[in-house]
Amino acid sequence: MGVFSRYRSALIAAAIAILSSQVTAHAASVLFSAAGPGPASIQASVDAFRLAVGNPNNGNLAGELAGGRREINWDGGGVTTIATTGTPLINAFENTRGALFSTPGTGFTQAPAIGGGAPGLETVFGNPAYTVLFSAFSPSRVFTPIGSNITDVTFSIPGTNGVVPATVDAFGAVFSDVDLPNVTSLQFFGSQNSSLGTFFAPSVTGAVNSLSFLGVAFDAGEQVSRVRITMGNAALSASTLDGPADLVVADDFIYSEPASVPEPSSLLLIGCGVAALCYGAARRLRR
Repeated sequence: MGVFSRYRSALIAAAIAILSSQVTAHAASVLFSAAGPGPASIQASVDAFRLAVGNPNNGNLAGELAGGRREINWDGGGVTTIATTGTPLINAFENTRGALFSTPGTGFTQAPAIGGGAPGLETVFGNPAYTVLFSAFSPSRVFTPIGSNITDVTFSIPGTNGVVPATVDAFGAVFSDVDLPNVTSLQFFGSQNSSLGTFFAPSVTGAVNSLSFLGVAFDAGEQVSRVRITMGNAALSASTLDGPADLVVADDFIYSEPASVPEPSSLLLIGCGVAALCYGAARRLRR
């Protein structure tokens, strides 16, 4: 094999490696976590995560914005009524904030927790014990799946009704009443549905209606297409009690601005362009 052929083979291999890295490389992550008896216990960690993800809070602004973050607090503008829906949760935040929620269970509920001033989770599930079990970070409602303790979140560009898929590079959640370590978790998946890791929310042993926060921020460029949220080790129901099971509900979700997913054809063009540059460089080396 001549010198030119060796350079060409090496440079084209490098181009293929660059193209592959756009799809499979996994970046490092930074964790934000705190737990305690009330909102003040986790506020600093939540604020630090917000700062890391970026300002401002883009609310319901449509489009693929250059920066900032999205938040969902489940409070419906301050209402104290119960809202129960099926799965997936299409008409809530998919179009306005680019987040679609689904569960292996039958649906979701948003209901007042302790101090909500209205019937809450105890009414939804027919379990009086839930009256004093959970508290809210942002008053007054909390969020939980029905018939499961699993929630999956996928992303799209806000304002596109889910038509334009998107990814994020940071996601965090507030949980209520995390009793056991290494149970309540966030699992992240990349654009090829490969796991980017599972991270566990901090626990408060023996404390009812405590609050925990877990946020994970990946290096810029990481593409998180799905987040699986596991709340405790059992689903809420009329017969399930905290103690034998670790029952957990969620409150605020915070995540980076959804970014559109590069088309496979675009990645191919990038790779071909790099390969062409490498080929040209090899010809110059030959001369």
